[in-house]
Amino acid sequence: MIDHAGLHVSDFTRAKDFYRKALAAIGYELIAEYPPEVTGSTAVAGFGEPPKPDFWIHAGSQGTPAAHVAFRVATTKLVDQFHAAAIAAGGRDNGPPGPRPHYHARYYGAFVLDPDGHNIEAVCHEA
Repeated sequence: MIDHAGLHVSDFTRAKDFYRKALAAIGYELIAEYPPEVTGSTAVAGFGEPPKPDFWIHAGSQGTPAAHVAFRVATTKLVDQFHAAAIAAGGRDNGPPGPRPHYHARYYGAFVLDPDGHNIEAVCHEA
């Protein structure tokens, strides 16, 4: 089981604003933020369902290749809401909400590229 994951982002303020807006649609909040003086290296921000952050962004250079992160949600409506919120927050469509039967019969997902080109997905595995 994965406890937490993180991405390097080239513009920390822009990415923090994007993720705050995009992930709010699936119940995530900005829970923790630490400056370089605390981490010893770079600014970080942690998002998640309170009380624990499980998705972190780190100020730095964008990684190559770009990463893919998928957030599992309980309903297809949440997938749709995530996609709309992420696009409104400045993300770029990388696959609109809909079924992906080539993955499995109940796979419903949406993909958005964040400001650094990371492929961010919301997915529902329920019928």
